[in-house]
Amino acid sequence: MTPARLADPHLSENDLEAVKLPEAVVDEAVRLARGFADPTRLRILALLRRGEVCVHQIVTALAMEQSAVSHQLRVLRHARLVSASKRGRHVYYRLADEHVASMLEGVLSHSQEA
Repeated sequence: MTPARLADPHLSENDLEAVKLPEAVVDEAVRLARGFADPTRLRILALLRRGEVCVHQIVTALAMEQSAVSHQLRVLRHARLVSASKRGRHVYYRLADEHVASMLEGVLSHSQEA
């Protein structure tokens, strides 16, 4: 897929106004992108695309210390990429919603094309 090309390479003032994004949208997009921008977090997200997983299973799958995994999960929660629920002594994580699943699939698919 090639990027769309404009007939006139110069944007008009109206075109420039149309592409301005509200600061809140930019901030949210950056927060989301930062959530994906770490190898461990990306591996956690890839694991969660198969469904809900408890912290212990993530620790085992990634062969990492629980404290390190918990830190990355906090970052993912802050980015609103994952959600959690507690059942007894266990905390289970899942992708936050279908938008996150779609973004993850897009990132992974695009990465495999490189």
